[in-house]
Amino acid sequence: MSRLFSCVAVSAALIGSPAIASSFERVEDRGGFLELVEDRDLKRLGIRLQVSDDGRITGRAFGQEVTGEWRWDGGYFCRDLYVGGDELGANCQLVEVRGNALRFTSDKGTGINAVLKLD
Repeated sequence: MSRLFSCVAVSAALIGSPAIASSFERVEDRGGFLELVEDRDLKRLGIRLQVSDDGRITGRAFGQEVTGEWRWDGGYFCRDLYVGGDELGANCQLVEVRGNALRFTSDKGTGINAVLKLD
């Protein structure tokens, strides 16, 4: 699979669909977020990521290595991601939870979203 196709596929899978109302509940702080993701994988459509308490993001997406960094800032999950060495860019995202699913909505909750399952 070409690097360009991989980046486009990962971006599309992480972007998801327009934000819509549902029974998801907002994750308010870093501690609550870490309780959800600690020692678990985030999965979606060929993507498997781990988010560590030291600010690292690691994993695989469509056969490519995923790396990045994250921080909690003003109630949002802010991340920089790289897939196969290509930068996907920085974004601060609203995080919401429902059962074993986390919904990340880009642009501080005003953009598009992706739902990843906790495994």
